[in-house]
Amino acid sequence: MTQNNYAFQGFNKDLMARAMGRDLTISTKQAIEMCNYLRNRKVLQAKTLLTEILAQKKALPFKRFTNGLGHKPGKMASGRYPVKASRAFMGLLESVEANAQTKGLNTSELDIIHLCAHKASSPLHHGRNYGREFKRTHVELVVQESSAKKVEKKKAVSAKAPKKDEIKDEIKSDLKPEAPKAETKVEEKTEAPKKEEPKSEPKSETKPEPNPESKAAETKDDTEVDESKTEVKK
Repeated sequence: MTQNNYAFQGFNKDLMARAMGRDLTISTKQAIEMCNYLRNRKVLQAKTLLTEILAQKKALPFKRFTNGLGHKPGKMASGRYPVKASRAFMGLLESVEANAQTKGLNTSELDIIHLCAHKASSPLHHGRNYGREFKRTHVELVVQESSAKKVEKKKAVSAKAPKKDEIKDEIKSDLKPEAPKAETKVEEKTEAPKKEEPKSEPKSETKPEPNPESKAAETKDDTEVDESKTEVKK
């Protein structure tokens, strides 16, 4: 089976182990509820829970497919005791433990990192139940050692975190004093005081004095005019 046919991508062969249940004759609804209940738990804890469900000491809580289910004792609302599905999941957990042991992983520290159920093909019954479909489900299970999981988290955090050299460079750049900025003096334009112009005194109009020669000429003309008038009168 190729890698693309699995729902879980990024499988590491050295640090993880997986098991696949193909065409399991269990209800898909019950398998989905069981996957939601056992996911992200340790394998040993999941096995103890399944043994309690098989002994009907503890019910499996149903949170999605609750149509027609009654309440069960414990910290839950609706629940059931799916015995057939519990046996199928118990077999998957035992097979994944065996796969992890062959790889040298510590079986007491295995965590369920992936657990999901898919609806499989549903052929028809034969005989008196002819026409009724089978209930079949595919289940995928992937486990990882808890110590390896911590190492992967540390690697992811260290890859995201900045390196020491980069931090030192940033600190040095912060500690360096900034060069003082050159002060740009803004020259204020100051208007120079206007010089007061001296007030000019009003000029006295002085008529030009007539020349004596021009006066003598005018008197001669007047006398000539008088003499001409007297001659006319005569």
